[in-house]
Amino acid sequence: MNRLLLAANLAVFIYMLTLIRQPAAIAAFYDRYSFDWNAFTGALAAGRFSVDTIAPLFTHMFVHGGWLHIIGNMLYLWIFGDNVEDRFGSVAYLVFYLLCGVVAAIGQGLLQPEPMVGASGAIAGVLGAYLVMFPVARVSTLVFLGIFITILQLPALIVIGFFIVLQFIDALAELRFTAHQATTNIAYFAHLFGFTAGVVLCLLFRRRAVANRSRFG
Repeated sequence: MNRLLLAANLAVFIYMLTLIRQPAAIAAFYDRYSFDWNAFTGALAAGRFSVDTIAPLFTHMFVHGGWLHIIGNMLYLWIFGDNVEDRFGSVAYLVFYLLCGVVAAIGQGLLQPEPMVGASGAIAGVLGAYLVMFPVARVSTLVFLGIFITILQLPALIVIGFFIVLQFIDALAELRFTAHQATTNIAYFAHLFGFTAGVVLCLLFRRRAVANRSRFG
């Protein structure tokens, strides 16, 4: 399932590349498949509870804004996703992934209601689950030492912990920038909400798995 998610993201991005020379088409694609909190809540308030209203909660996870965006996200998903899927099973992993992405989108919308795209919220959930299940697993990490670059094997607790601390710091800075009408293009709050959802859902999934084993074992 993790490989299918990777393939789906890459396929959508390749399709988007075919629209690059058609500004109106690419704009329409983003408008249709990105998640817009204001449009979403406006539709619900007007009683329009339809597929077109709900679909962007999921479709935004497969749309990316450029090469760096998709490469970064897919690299994290490739490194951490397989191990989480192995523990959950393919179907449960897909449900988990999508739920993390939905929570991330809603959290981002509540704090910064601007249109968003990208799988980073769902992938942050995968990181949260990985941290719970494999805190001391060694992760190959690029480390900059002055003018030198090396690869170190660091515990997941340090690698993912450092990542989420940076997201928290940047999210606080983003709130300050928003107050002055200056924002970045990174959905830091989606990362934080997705990560939190990943930790909580991982604990719930594991508890259910233990209960099922006890019932039938």
